[in-house]
Amino acid sequence: MCRGLAILPATCLKSAIKHKISFLLQKPEPQAADQKKETNVAAAAAAAAAAAAKRVPTVTEVKKWKESFSHVVNSDTGRRVFSNFLRSEFSEENLDFWLACEGYKKTGSSKLATRAKQIYRQYVEADAPNEVNLDAATREETKQNLEHTCPSCFDKAQRMIYVLMEKDSYRRFLNSKLIQDLLQKKEKKNCDCVENRQALTGGA
Repeated sequence: MCRGLAILPATCLKSAIKHKISFLLQKPEPQAADQKKETNVAAAAAAAAAAAAKRVPTVTEVKKWKESFSHVVNSDTGRRVFSNFLRSEFSEENLDFWLACEGYKKTGSSKLATRAKQIYRQYVEADAPNEVNLDAATREETKQNLEHTCPSCFDKAQRMIYVLMEKDSYRRFLNSKLIQDLLQKKEKKNCDCVENRQALTGGA
């Protein structure tokens, strides 16, 4: 009886240690790990977008945008301001489509087909939720391209929408109150800074 009692704690201890080691060696589920990674990436992207949304463009940036449309779309702040303008005209789907195509070109080959169908259904096909203004021939050609997906599937459609924005929306954007206000606010701020310096130094 005593001998049995003496053996019991050692057996229990051994079992507990084995259970603990087994628990520590367990790996997290791959799916759970992937989901956590995607959540972290999405959170980082949202934080970056929020930070960009709070930043007011400089006069130099705005003047650069007036030089060419490419300066607008190649600037994070430029795209944000232009997107706000397009939203006021109910045509933000054009920039959204162009950006979706840019992202599509960087998509891994294994996901090209799936992503191509998503973009087509979202922006290209007739009566799509965010249908962009394409002629029938380009729309049909893009549809045919989906049968053999590649990074250039949307090139023609993307170029057409880019030209449309450049020759139409971009020109109104340059003359919009939004751009004028950005320039005036910055210029007024610069004038105030000069006046303050002159006041502090006692003259010009």
